[in-house]
Amino acid sequence: MKKLLIVCGAGHATSTIAVSKVGEWLKNNNYDNVQIYQSKLADELNKIDDYDAIISTTIVPDSIKPKVINGLPLLTGVGIDQLYSDLKERLGL
Repeated sequence: MKKLLIVCGAGHATSTIAVSKVGEWLKNNNYDNVQIYQSKLADELNKIDDYDAIISTTIVPDSIKPKVINGLPLLTGVGIDQLYSDLKERLGL
């Protein structure tokens, strides 16, 4: 089972929207081997390596930036195909 973390600043609003959209995408593409976790970024900084992929709808520290997919396209729709392509690659789907 692959582990996907979706974070935002507080762990409630924008990450909830992102979880819904990514969950729907996973279901529509029959990627049923991915478990989604939702949290606020500050709570996960020391656990980033526990996940196969991370999507963030907030600014992340430079130290973890290479490991994180920018989740802004999930909110705006601009660049959504690239986001899903990056996610697919990171999860090995």
